[in-house]
Amino acid sequence: MKAMILAAGRGERMRPLTDHTPKPLLMVGGKPLIAWHLERLAAAGFKEVVINHAHLGRQIETKLGNGSQWGLHIRYSPEKIALETAGGIANAMPLLGDAPFLVVNGDVFTDIDFGALRLAAPNLAHLVMVDNPPQHATGDFSLLDGKLSTEGAVKLTFSGVGIYQPSLFAGIVRGEAAKLAPLLKAAMADGLVSGTHHRGQWHDIGTPERLQALDSQLRSDKSAA
Repeated sequence: MKAMILAAGRGERMRPLTDHTPKPLLMVGGKPLIAWHLERLAAAGFKEVVINHAHLGRQIETKLGNGSQWGLHIRYSPEKIALETAGGIANAMPLLGDAPFLVVNGDVFTDIDFGALRLAAPNLAHLVMVDNPPQHATGDFSLLDGKLSTEGAVKLTFSGVGIYQPSLFAGIVRGEAAKLAPLLKAAMADGLVSGTHHRGQWHDIGTPERLQALDSQLRSDKSAA
């Protein structure tokens, strides 16, 4: 199974940090945020990773190279302008192939077991859900008996980690911007999206303050080890 890391966002809420550094390369716990994903993907047995980029994307390619330092083979999907999540994935489909693939948001930090997700066989999508963080208290989707729905009083937050069938993106024109949520909601209406609830570590690195808090936590954990 191949993996894709979404790294094309501008990171407006992270400014001024992202004025000169792409968000995935911001340092946390002594290494770039995206490096944590690459380490965990390699440890989970992944070999091939696709990374899309737009804002300051050349820096990402220069920093990560071909991925050999992690035992990975990285290929890049550049975007002249950020194509949103579904558009970015659709644009990278020639690199992802015809089999289900893992997608990870480049601006989250998590201990989600990527290896276990390789066993998922979704109808169209399988999403990892997490408890609602303070900044997103209302959540996204309801999880009942392993199926995700837009209905239901109790909702969880989508972690930004999921397994997708290529056919989910068949209607997206390559090179055009497209959001992921409408595709997922349509698939959910047909009962074609499964999910799991991750109760471990997960952080949405959406502001400089959250980045600093996570950096302090990781450095403290390292000192205590």
